[in-house]
Amino acid sequence: MSSTKVHRVGIIMNGVTGRMGTHQHLMRSIMAIIRQGGVRVRDGETIMPDPLLVGRNPARLERLAEMSGATKCMTDLDKALADPHYTVYFDAQTTDRRFEAVSRAIAAGKHVYCEKPTALSTDQALDLYRRARQAGVRHGVVQDKLWLPGLLKLRMLRDTGFFGQILSVRGEFGYWVFEGDTVPCQRPSWNYRRADGGGIIFDMLCHWRYVLDNLFGAVKAVSCKGMTHIRRRWDENGRPYECDADDAAYATFELDGNIIAHFNSSWCVRVRRDDLLTIQVDGTRGSAVAGLRQCFIQPLAATPRPVWNPDIDSPIDHFAAWMPVPATMEYDNAFKVQWELFLRHVVLDEPFPWNLLEGAKGVQLAEKGLESWRERCWVNVGALEA
Repeated sequence: MSSTKVHRVGIIMNGVTGRMGTHQHLMRSIMAIIRQGGVRVRDGETIMPDPLLVGRNPARLERLAEMSGATKCMTDLDKALADPHYTVYFDAQTTDRRFEAVSRAIAAGKHVYCEKPTALSTDQALDLYRRARQAGVRHGVVQDKLWLPGLLKLRMLRDTGFFGQILSVRGEFGYWVFEGDTVPCQRPSWNYRRADGGGIIFDMLCHWRYVLDNLFGAVKAVSCKGMTHIRRRWDENGRPYECDADDAAYATFELDGNIIAHFNSSWCVRVRRDDLLTIQVDGTRGSAVAGLRQCFIQPLAATPRPVWNPDIDSPIDHFAAWMPVPATMEYDNAFKVQWELFLRHVVLDEPFPWNLLEGAKGVQLAEKGLESWRERCWVNVGALEA
């Protein structure tokens, strides 16, 4: 009778009572990995996560533990960090709490995996990277959009040379976030308070950094305009509050290879496009538009020849001139895919390039975007000194 070797990895999960932490990291990643029998390494060998939920609200923790089946929880982070069984620390708290907690985890000798932004400044984010490197612990940052089906299809198109020379990238992200007075707000109120680490520039430019760097070319410069379009919202308890953090950002980036990218990010926009995020890539040989899961292409040979004439209805159905990219593989949850890669990195020392230095690059771009907005100018994005 054959036996199975199981690598049990204790994971302290701090801050997963929030929407993203609960759904994407706990339920659709860690608990889904447990339900599937762990991460298969090879025949007869698996990696099995063992989560410990940590947070500040014991009642919410207990409800989440019961709901998820991750039965262990506590409010004492120091006690959790002192337990040698738990070798990995994961942080999904609000950004303003992350630097201090991740620093403590590194000092305790834990491998660290955390959401982004990794800190409130580039200096702090780089400090985390240096601490982790000096401590000899493994470290990673969530960069989930790289494993979305739509973006995986974009990568495949790029790798096969479909675009020819890439000229430009256009991203549209966002949706209408209700103010909270008549319809409940679907984002936490701290997102709209600067003192709590809120603001869409700090949130989304961290995403756009790793998307652009990994798919199209390293970011060299940024021009960004932020806005606080809606000044008054209602919080989780129905109380009105004043918003001082940016809820929209209009950013243009210069990339290596003379590629221009422009991303509109807004929580004050109503969606009339294929998805909550769409990215259009235009090249000399073809173009593509990707959403979260779907991707559509228009090669040069199938590109219509429009002629400007506003006096008649368009004779071209421009949506019909695109064809879908077929799915050539099964796509798992993007957060779960990266969790599995990180667990393999911890146990097997497999490569994992999405580390705290990459997280610091995202914070750097967000800070440069804020500087561009403040100074009303283009700002260069230099290489980070590790």
